[in-house]
Amino acid sequence: MHHLNPLYPIFLKTNRLNFLIVGGGNVALEKLEFLYKSSPNTSVHMIATMVREETNSFIQDKDVHVDLKPYELKDLEGKNIVIACTDNPELNEQIQKDCRQKGILVNVADCPEWCDFYMGGIVTKGNLKIAISTNGKSPTLAKRIRQWLEAVLPEEVDELLDTLQNYRATLKDDFAHKVKEMNSITKSLLP
Repeated sequence: MHHLNPLYPIFLKTNRLNFLIVGGGNVALEKLEFLYKSSPNTSVHMIATMVREETNSFIQDKDVHVDLKPYELKDLEGKNIVIACTDNPELNEQIQKDCRQKGILVNVADCPEWCDFYMGGIVTKGNLKIAISTNGKSPTLAKRIRQWLEAVLPEEVDELLDTLQNYRATLKDDFAHKVKEMNSITKSLLP
């Protein structure tokens, strides 16, 4: 039986949210790289008993506050999104339970069943951003599709977006007319 991916993609204004990453190893670095590649103005609080040298080098010029200490429930205060990526499965599960009780979105590395969201593949060309999800089934396929889209989308896509935005601003009728006109003008952009 064919099942549809039930995930709802959204684009967050990360500079308005408080992120917490619990863990300081390889996976924490991977999550930080992914987050900052897409959203360089993000502010992150990191709790870890140790932080790898590569992670310290990466965060050197970023808005990341590190507390070298064990995780405590009070670390969740004021947080909107938490990423649990310790090497301790029991601790990751506890963080997930704590987040659920407090209504905080949580991603637990390598445990799709405990995640409220996934950090899927993202393609960025100027102001065009495309999110790719395999519903947690194959991050590798999402990565390959991202690489393919990055290769085929032209760098000039921002110029097209600016032109379309300027044209849309000249339209004076109601919303339905604007949608019809924009659909008509963009119809020929793709085969």
